[in-house]
Amino acid sequence: MSEAVAPVTWPSADPLQRRAIALVSGGLDSMLAVKVMQEQGIHVEGVNFFTGFCVEGHTHAIRKKDKDKNKRNNALWVAEELGIKLNIIDISEEYKDVVLNPKHGYGAHLNPCLDCKIFMVNQATLMLNKARELAGEKGFDFIITGEVVGQRPKSQRKETMPIISSESGADDRLLRPLSALNLPETLPEREGGVDRSRLHDFSGRNRKPQIELARRFGLEDYAQPSGGCCFLTDESYSRKLADLWQARNERRYELDDIMLLKVGRHIRPQPHLKLIISREEGENRFLEGYRYQFTSLTTVSCPGPLALVDGRFESEAELEQAAAIVARYSKGRGDDTVTVEVKDPGGVAREVRIAPARPEDIPKTWLVA
Repeated sequence: MSEAVAPVTWPSADPLQRRAIALVSGGLDSMLAVKVMQEQGIHVEGVNFFTGFCVEGHTHAIRKKDKDKNKRNNALWVAEELGIKLNIIDISEEYKDVVLNPKHGYGAHLNPCLDCKIFMVNQATLMLNKARELAGEKGFDFIITGEVVGQRPKSQRKETMPIISSESGADDRLLRPLSALNLPETLPEREGGVDRSRLHDFSGRNRKPQIELARRFGLEDYAQPSGGCCFLTDESYSRKLADLWQARNERRYELDDIMLLKVGRHIRPQPHLKLIISREEGENRFLEGYRYQFTSLTTVSCPGPLALVDGRFESEAELEQAAAIVARYSKGRGDDTVTVEVKDPGGVAREVRIAPARPEDIPKTWLVA
């Protein structure tokens, strides 16, 4: 477990003060959920779970076209703005089973939204229980999330919210401050630690109530209200992940796979062979870090991309085919021949002179995304 600490609002000496742990994604809803609790004098600490599929700012930092986009870690920024302690916990290994074997299935793409929420709340519940064991009366009393009834088609329907509560083990210790008036009373409300009349009845996909509440709290800077950082909700990314599983004949992935799937052009000229080709200098620099793990190709007779070979060449013809494709995306695409350096992970290099591929030599069916 790793922990990043933002400026802390220390708990009151009052032993009756309620303490909540909040799932902090970095979005507006979780930010507002914390503020609603703070408004009632609840001491709140945040938790953000690192799955590997939500690396905010990473692609914005790599690609020139995204240079003006936000590169901050929104969860850390929210914690600082709210003055709460934020625990960042790496669950990337445990999370694999959620992605690979979602009990409740996927959303529109490869996003296991309902299973994901159950898993996250379960992790927070384990933290809640552990905190009680270790700290006695200073442990946490309940969990809060920024969920809004009807906002997301898979995980935030009125009929699925009880599933999250029960299957996560949180039961009625899970409070959704923004939608509480549309849901049954929870334990902290029944015990009097939370005033139900000061909670909200937000529902549906209309974001105006959240934006108005943010204005009332004086919050002017926040992540895009309808945004989300999970790559698994992206059609292109999901297509590349499905292609990876098909090529390997098994559903598995590592953290490096997650990162590489969101960088460059992905072209599969052979079932056992994929090229990851950079589109600009920032991606070139990023892929450089993987040259000791993959065979790489780059043009040396003219400026061009760096390409990683995910797979293996089974013949000289396949190597030349890959070199021609890389040459196609170089500044020498109009030349008769281009010199391409092929370097194995051990650093052994050779050069190939090749005619750049023509557009018709690269069928659309080879383009993974």
